[in-house]
Amino acid sequence: MDTLTISTLDKRPDLIEEADRVFKQVWPAFMAHDAVADWLWPGLYKQFLPFQVAALDAGGAVVAVGNSLPLRWDGPFEDLPDEGWDWVMEKGFADHTANVRPNIASAVSIAIRQDWQGQGISVQLVQAMRATARANGLEALIAPVRPNLKHRYPLMPMEQYIRWQRPDGLPADPWMRVHARLGARVVKVCPRAMLIEGDITEWQAWVGMEFPFSGTYVVPFALVPVEVDHTLNRGRYVEPNVWMVHALDKDV
Repeated sequence: MDTLTISTLDKRPDLIEEADRVFKQVWPAFMAHDAVADWLWPGLYKQFLPFQVAALDAGGAVVAVGNSLPLRWDGPFEDLPDEGWDWVMEKGFADHTANVRPNIASAVSIAIRQDWQGQGISVQLVQAMRATARANGLEALIAPVRPNLKHRYPLMPMEQYIRWQRPDGLPADPWMRVHARLGARVVKVCPRAMLIEGDITEWQAWVGMEFPFSGTYVVPFALVPVEVDHTLNRGRYVEPNVWMVHALDKDV
């Protein structure tokens, strides 16, 4: 792998637009239609710029971006809410507005340009998020992890999927394994991490397939099936993620 430079975007605000383009190019189209994301995502580059990190190639182009934000959590991590990603975003912005002092950070996304995937950049970005949280005096980095191969097993309950391990005891899922190798522990499933709704025409455009009848559909890159109701002209997708927690009391 070519040498990469990792920079927080408060030091390189000129890269914000390029970093956000990388994010939008990588994620499935339907993932951009979570209501909380539509509402709050642009604010990450305003209120929380020091927590956004980019990986740059030798020519200075953005090849990957990692997004996180600080928030307050005083309970056991085992009590983290079922709402996952949506909750993290809403809580982080609410705490910021109310001047609540954060004590942890949460990862919210890592996006790697397709021509750079599979080269270990995700490890560097998680390490950068850990370092940023530690530099800001925070106690932990949490993550509502979206297991990146779960879409191949959409009918398997997430609670079962996260118990799937390799012979070495690490998670079978590669993205969970990145976090585990850096010291994160699995806490629990957050079954309502994201909620994405749209009319049937919108869903057909997002995923490139037809929904001729009401029912349950397996769609590309969705972790669980999408529920379609022709009477209501509605498609509804409730995505489960997995809470993982990095303690920041030592380097990894």
